Amino acid sequence: MMLFMRTTLNINDALLEELKERARRDKRPMTKVVEEALQRGLSCTARQASKKHKIRTHAAGIKPAYRGISMNQLYDQLESEDHFKVAEE
Repeated sequence: MMLFMRTTLNINDALLEELKERARRDKRPMTKVVEEALQRGLSCTARQASKKHKIRTHAAGIKPAYRGISMNQLYDQLESEDHFKVAEE
């Protein structure tokens, strides 16, 4: 005999809507959908969850002075150089 316990979960609104939509689409009680999602998540081994992926990098031809800065900083620098060139003309 399987026993069940009633509990309260705090779930963010987006996730709750996704669970409700899946329950409506599959015509299943939301309790079953949540239970199945939890079982899938818990059955994932730690090795699967922390599996590392290797990413190949490629040279982008960036000047040495710009290496190590964020893309936003790089964009700002390039934009200011363009404005400087326009001002010189």
